[in-house]
Amino acid sequence: MAAAWIGSSIPRNGDWREPGRGIAIMVETNGVHTAIVMPLVNAQKDWRAEFPAADLPPGAADRPYTHVSVSWGEREVFLHTPTWADLSPGTALGAVVGGDGLLHVAHYVRPAPDGNARVLHLRPAEYARLVRRIESQVLPPARRAVHRGYTDRDVFYDAPGTYHLGNTCNQWTSDTLAAAGVRTGWWTPFAGGVMKWVD
Repeated sequence: MAAAWIGSSIPRNGDWREPGRGIAIMVETNGVHTAIVMPLVNAQKDWRAEFPAADLPPGAADRPYTHVSVSWGEREVFLHTPTWADLSPGTALGAVVGGDGLLHVAHYVRPAPDGNARVLHLRPAEYARLVRRIESQVLPPARRAVHRGYTDRDVFYDAPGTYHLGNTCNQWTSDTLAAAGVRTGWWTPFAGGVMKWVD
């Protein structure tokens, strides 16, 4: 815990400052896991090709989605723990030792910011780098399976990478933000280590 606090307090991109205006994204958390929320379509990127609403359960594809939430995590934890009460010791140990990666993608309609979904503005060049980083984690449709999510507005996709204590879901979030040039912590295994950098 002490190492995580120290590691998450050492800044990457320490000179970065949020612009007064720019492309609005959000960093969200459920208290344990973090994700990056982006416009579904803007001048820089249309995510509908990578994350089509058609992959959602029947009846959910036609909603007027405006944003997409993307995160990464361990396959067995994602697929077999719809609530934290479902997390077994064996699944947790397997994730810490090393497990396959999976992308979690949720579709939103005009998400409202709050204490657990905080707005962050990026310059166009920064957002472009964020997009490229996430694109590098998206396998082509022919090489990935689609797994049902927890609700009718989210799904999971096979993704590259190995989850372990040094490369957690929250580390993925901070690494992705850092690749865009955003100030964040060096080692952020826990959600709080990510969120403390977002006002």
